[in-house]
Amino acid sequence: MTRKTFMLILRIGFVILLAAIVLPVMLDYFNQPSQEDTVIAYNATTVYASVEEIIEEGQITLGEVTQPYQIISILVLEGPHAGESFQIDFGTRQVRSEDIRMKVGDKILVTVSETPTNGEVSAYFTDFERRSSLVWLFIIFCLASVLISGWKGLRSLLGILVSLFVIIFIILPGIRDGKDPLMITILGTFLFVVLSMYITYGWTVKTHAAVLGSLLALSITAVLALIFVSSTRLTGFGDENVFYIAQLTGNQLDLRSLLLAGILIGTLGVLDDLVIAQSAVIFELYRNNPGLKLIPLFRSAMNIGKDHIAATVNTLVLAYAGASLPMLLLFSFHNIDYGLVVNIEFIAEEIVRTLVGSLGLFASVPLTTFLAALVAVNYRHLGRLKTYLGPLSE
Repeated sequence: MTRKTFMLILRIGFVILLAAIVLPVMLDYFNQPSQEDTVIAYNATTVYASVEEIIEEGQITLGEVTQPYQIISILVLEGPHAGESFQIDFGTRQVRSEDIRMKVGDKILVTVSETPTNGEVSAYFTDFERRSSLVWLFIIFCLASVLISGWKGLRSLLGILVSLFVIIFIILPGIRDGKDPLMITILGTFLFVVLSMYITYGWTVKTHAAVLGSLLALSITAVLALIFVSSTRLTGFGDENVFYIAQLTGNQLDLRSLLLAGILIGTLGVLDDLVIAQSAVIFELYRNNPGLKLIPLFRSAMNIGKDHIAATVNTLVLAYAGASLPMLLLFSFHNIDYGLVVNIEFIAEEIVRTLVGSLGLFASVPLTTFLAALVAVNYRHLGRLKTYLGPLSE
């Protein structure tokens, strides 16, 4: 076995081990009910079950919709009623997709409830089991990342885990415990920008420039978000989930700050790609032509950066449009005055989120490019500092 083959097997094994350790921990965290034993959409009596038998299936008309239905026998797999069988329906009371049918052996989520008056226990279909498919998707994603990007891909996975750790175990608990959502998010985003970038790209001057560019761009985004969320008088109630959060917290949470925090985190997802790309361009150009001066080097990299900005912003807008496609389709069925539509809060939120985030991305490119160019042309004069700053790039 060659060293190259051995290293590939080692990477794949590490990815599988990583998935086997991290996914169960995260899934367990998300499946834990709160102290009040309530979870949005599910509750403490929602458990896993398997389909034992398809008792009946056919067509049924609900209002003006004709759709398939199934009557199913299920076996509860966990909880106080584990091992008990119940009969449930799928499609006799709610609109369902014609493409999805249950079959024997399928795992589903059911809610088991007891009638207070006579103690009768019954079960109702809640949702499909998706964890196993998500685990396989995550493993395939990890393998593809490592096979294509090598050790850098492996480090990027660790960077993703750090980012998720900061969001799940620092930002969310901080907001839940009453800390200001905007401040805790700013601190959290600064933290995982620094950690994830150094884990992924190493201790190099290229990474230093990307980190500084990211922090400056995030600061600009935060200021712009504060200005335009205030001037458009957004309340933070544009997302229907916020109403549940307001109920759970007794309306004590600053929902405007939560909106601002969401804008920052959303921007960061694309920001990482822009700043590291621009920093890498600078050092690659300088490596191929060490005689370049600051301004020519900056201009050359910005020619690439302009194209990158255009493509990235287009991607960002299309991503938001794709997520809002059902809503846009709904508008298309009616004679809507689009001048009034933009005043609807949840529409205005998405517009502000997209445009403010894009402005932050615009700022990140020249900032990072200039910082990287400044360091690149002066790197040879830094003397002993080069020992601490590391190489220009890996």
